[in-house]
Amino acid sequence: MSVILDHMQWDVARWGHDAVTSSARAHLKALRAAIESGESVALDLSIIQQTIRDGLTDASQPALKSVFNLTGIVLHSNLGRANLADAAIDAMNRVAGGANNLEYDLERGQRGDRDSHIESLICELTGAEAATVVNNNAAAVLLTLNTLALGKKVPVSRGELVEIGGSFRVPDIMGRSGCSLVEVGTTNRTHLKDYANAIDSDTALLMRVHTSNYRIEGFTNTVPEPELAALAEQSKIPFVVDMGCGNLIDLKALGLPHEATARQTLEQGAHLVLFSGDKLLGGPQAGVIAGRSDLVASIKQNPLKRALRLDKVTLAALEATLQLYRNPDKLASTLPTLRLLTRTEADIREQAHRLAPNVTAKLGDQYRVETVSVSSQIGSGALPVEVLPSAALSIKAVNGGDEPLRSLAERLRQLPKPVIGRLHNGAVLLDLRCLEPIHEDAFIEQLAELTQ
Repeated sequence: MSVILDHMQWDVARWGHDAVTSSARAHLKALRAAIESGESVALDLSIIQQTIRDGLTDASQPALKSVFNLTGIVLHSNLGRANLADAAIDAMNRVAGGANNLEYDLERGQRGDRDSHIESLICELTGAEAATVVNNNAAAVLLTLNTLALGKKVPVSRGELVEIGGSFRVPDIMGRSGCSLVEVGTTNRTHLKDYANAIDSDTALLMRVHTSNYRIEGFTNTVPEPELAALAEQSKIPFVVDMGCGNLIDLKALGLPHEATARQTLEQGAHLVLFSGDKLLGGPQAGVIAGRSDLVASIKQNPLKRALRLDKVTLAALEATLQLYRNPDKLASTLPTLRLLTRTEADIREQAHRLAPNVTAKLGDQYRVETVSVSSQIGSGALPVEVLPSAALSIKAVNGGDEPLRSLAERLRQLPKPVIGRLHNGAVLLDLRCLEPIHEDAFIEQLAELTQ
């Protein structure tokens, strides 16, 4: 052991004595086991040291990596959802490295409320009387129901009992909140009378859950939100709308499919709206609760609020993102989510034609690359049916085989900045909607590291 360490002073200085010693012992143990099993092993000191060094280097690599999202899904739940704006990243850096006024009132010189940094902004952009934030929208639902409906009933249409990613289901979240779910209507048709018949003295509130990751079409009926709001008012109970994706602007004005805004939902009579921060909003992971001031005040007093609260870095990113909405004329350029969603098919196709020769040169004669038309998705439960016309690089094996494509997809994932595409109809498809021109050179250059 000492012989090995005597020649690894630089590594000890870099990784620490304990880490190098532990790695060396593990490698020597593996060598002994290999010798005992009759395997041929390299016992050269320099090889042993390099193997230990390589192991230490590999162990130091971050598990969370930046990737090229070429799946065609802009808000991909498995790939981090919304890309943050430069303003949000700058804000995170500004507060991360030192002390800040997270819960300190600078004017009064005493303890403050961390929600104060974003509450007025949320109210300005949604028309709500008050607002609070938690760490995601599922937490917003949990906290709201636990506060307003603990031990009581909450009617929800059967057609809205969705399952979101990771097998998390609305009924399960409601159960954990301590309320009792009352299913009303049928999967495809629910009427106002179904809600009315379900309301009794034990009913806490009415709830609408937007079916953000699927859509039922055909012989259907959904009760309009103004009618549910009127029924709630008549019954003297709150009407809560879980919006899911959290839209704040008129998407149709940008050439995108319509999605109701938080302001519109509140104006139609909702007493509270709940939505995500990292979907259409384009910010960090967060859950926003906005609406009637007395309801928000009760929610903020719930002891669970502390367990679900946002940290300083996320609050800074959320505030900076919301500030961008104050200048809607520039939003499509300053907010990455909208910038990607509003890219034109012609622009993406031109990019594909520009990149195809370079990709062909990097991959060699085993593959054939061409530009094809594809459909991108918004993703993360936002507008599940609507698609956006896009263009992709279609990579096929010259021999027509499937194995070369699977091998290529794997090697793309092993690049320094992994490239994530999708296998479809005998090709690796790289949808370029999320590859902004500023990143083209980095994408092309690292393809040289693909091992054949």
